[in-house]
Amino acid sequence: MLMVMQIDQVETFVAIIRRGGFTRAASSLHLSQPAVSRRLDLLERQLGRPLFDRTRGGARLTEAGQAFLPHAEALLASMRDGVEAVRGLDRTDRGVVTVALVGTLASTELTTRLKRFRRAYPDVRLAVRTALSREVSALVRRGDAALGLRYFADPDPDLVSVPLYGEGLVTVCAPTHRLARARKVTAKMLAGEAWVAFPVRQGSSGESYAEMLVERLAALGLSSAEIVTIEMCPIVRLSVGVFLLDWGLLIVIDDRWVWVLKCH
Repeated sequence: MLMVMQIDQVETFVAIIRRGGFTRAASSLHLSQPAVSRRLDLLERQLGRPLFDRTRGGARLTEAGQAFLPHAEALLASMRDGVEAVRGLDRTDRGVVTVALVGTLASTELTTRLKRFRRAYPDVRLAVRTALSREVSALVRRGDAALGLRYFADPDPDLVSVPLYGEGLVTVCAPTHRLARARKVTAKMLAGEAWVAFPVRQGSSGESYAEMLVERLAALGLSSAEIVTIEMCPIVRLSVGVFLLDWGLLIVIDDRWVWVLKCH
């Protein structure tokens, strides 16, 4: 039997999660907190299960809430798309296109393509959101972005991943490093060196540079190499850190700021 479920109830449920509580959700929806609680209560009655556990510290999703969340987000995204489709009947090449991408993919080539798109479709508002790879997938999955650019394919069957292009990687070091002046660097010469990488993130589906680095080192017979992890930060800033502090070796895409080792 089809449930009589109102969109505003679903919208309220999602707002509580995204805003971090009932009070902030009420403010974002321009409602009183009792009104928010009432909407959620009606939704929970329809579903027959509580969606939140209320505690003194706030509210957290129940198992039912976690199961319902992706469908609620997809429903709201579908409604937004439907409204935009109807409004677009009276317009040509208008609307909003949201693109989610990993910050380090904002290369000169990408910005050139975005500028070209803006010139071709001046009445389309292009919104760009930056995030980690797994967050890019989440934004697309729940309909907050029309498409996403991330590293490596996402195995989620609900998403379609299409490889666009590959990027060359180089090994870099500080100019004072013992290998900086070497004309040819072999795997044997890299033995005993420390490597700098971002930490492996839980649930990253093999996307992280750290995992890729471990695989590359193992292929070179350097599986015991030390890997120094550094929290996420812009890649150029990390490269400059290696350049100045001589921490070790690093694999990057952009080699403009650091000393490149030509490995063979």
